[in-house]
Amino acid sequence: MFDKIKSIIADQLGLDASEITMESSFVDDLGADSLDIVELIMALEEEFEIEFPDEDAEKVSTVGDVVTYIKAHTEE
Repeated sequence: MFDKIKSIIADQLGLDASEITMESSFVDDLGADSLDIVELIMALEEEFEIEFPDEDAEKVSTVGDVVTYIKAHTEE
């Protein structure tokens, strides 16, 4: 699952997937701004057929946060 999420993040932010780790901060390490994060959340929602409520989306700051959230909200 991490590899799929990492691939989506790399595509959305125009990064090499090898730069992305579970500890990567979207803002500090990956250079994402608020619009990038909104677009990324939308792409993840579509890929995993889940919904990130705004209050949950505001709490995710690292790649690991997203992986944990998606694992908790999917059947995979």
